[in-house]
Amino acid sequence: MVFNSLIFVAFFIIVTSLFFILPHKYRWGLLLAASCYFYMYFLPVYILILGFTIVVDYFAGIYIAQSEGKKRKLFLVLSLIANIGVLAFFKYYNFLNHNITLVLGEFSYQNPIPHLDILLPVGLSFHTFQAMSYTIEVYRGHQKPEKHFGIYALYVMFYPQLVAGPIERPQNILHQFYEEKQFNYDRVVQGLRIMLWGFVKKLIVADRVGIYVDAVYNNAHYHSGISMMMATFFFAFQVYCDFSGYSDIAIGAAKVMGYDLMTNFRRPLFNSKSIQELWQRWHISLTTWFRDYLYFSLGGSRKGVIVSLLNLVIVFAVSGLWHGANYTFIIWGLLNGLYIAIERLLNPALRKLHKLLGVTSNFFRKISVFFIVLVTAIFFRAANVDDAFYIVKSIFTIKPGGFYKGEPPTAFNYSLFAVALLIIVEHIQENYPDFRVINNNNVVIRYTAYVLLMTLLLSIGVFNGGQFIYFQF
Repeated sequence: MVFNSLIFVAFFIIVTSLFFILPHKYRWGLLLAASCYFYMYFLPVYILILGFTIVVDYFAGIYIAQSEGKKRKLFLVLSLIANIGVLAFFKYYNFLNHNITLVLGEFSYQNPIPHLDILLPVGLSFHTFQAMSYTIEVYRGHQKPEKHFGIYALYVMFYPQLVAGPIERPQNILHQFYEEKQFNYDRVVQGLRIMLWGFVKKLIVADRVGIYVDAVYNNAHYHSGISMMMATFFFAFQVYCDFSGYSDIAIGAAKVMGYDLMTNFRRPLFNSKSIQELWQRWHISLTTWFRDYLYFSLGGSRKGVIVSLLNLVIVFAVSGLWHGANYTFIIWGLLNGLYIAIERLLNPALRKLHKLLGVTSNFFRKISVFFIVLVTAIFFRAANVDDAFYIVKSIFTIKPGGFYKGEPPTAFNYSLFAVALLIIVEHIQENYPDFRVINNNNVVIRYTAYVLLMTLLLSIGVFNGGQFIYFQF
């Protein structure tokens, strides 16, 4: 089930209404049943995969807490193998098999391992990482094992963030399922506002500019360098608004019922003054997951500058692979890791340069970061490595040709308007936090804003844009 559908609207209203009608002791059951239905709406049989990992991790958590010494580590390793094994099979089997075929072909051998038609379960990477964080935290002694099987299953399957995050930690969310939630009008309204802005991001910005992006990127060899440059510019906003829009809807839906999910985005585009800051603002739940469970496990910055920079590059390469079984994602991850490593090495010189530029420094830093985002976005969006390098070459050599404006041309104007709207709103949110519109105390201003946003949604929103980009991860 996707958020941008009428079936979800009905589902949300029914589940939320029943949530507040039912006594507290039955609510976990309602939410678990609703989450199962939500997930099975995509492909029912894949609930069995999710059920398998839930059972494994539930018992692993209990046995880790009860054991000592090497036994504790053994149960953790078994849990990680089960989770990573499922992820590797469904997401990377054919990718690895294809590469084995290429290598054997160089030596005139045939690969005996068959290709399998495997459909990737929706959101597999997200709930796998959330499940692994539970057993790791139990092993580290930061979380007591959850004895209530239904509550643990709900932790993994909580429908608002089940298929695309935020990737929660057990310390943040598990205890909330035991707390009795009362209906609170102000909190419900706040949650609905967050959801509304999420729908604006998805339907008005992401899906609107996505029409242009798909038309150009899916036919790159037929477009000019300027058109591809414009499509890359739009794609940065498409992927940001598609994913952060999902996070907003998830956070808002949970807040309506009284549950607090972690912030996943903090207006990264045009507000980040370094690539490191960009990743402190973008997909925060995944960035902190890799920091806490991979970067620190590799030694972090404790083993000297060179090793810490190498660890950074490794972490971002793995992050790229997490996004998809394609070399384009690995290159995208490596580029981000290298950029941050270079930033750290040049930090003393950069500080002097910023001081020399004075008040204009922040402007140039934000623009340069956004330019780097665009370069890496090419590899994130391109279908394959050859297409990515073709697009890079065409953009930077300004391949001749006309400027594509979309079909119909007004769609391009809508895209420009949508991006401009987002930039203005997020600039105000970032720099003038006291300036309020949809949460203004003045009822006339507040409801005028509601009407305007709903009018925009109904007039230029794209209601057949399909699923969210990150569902494929």
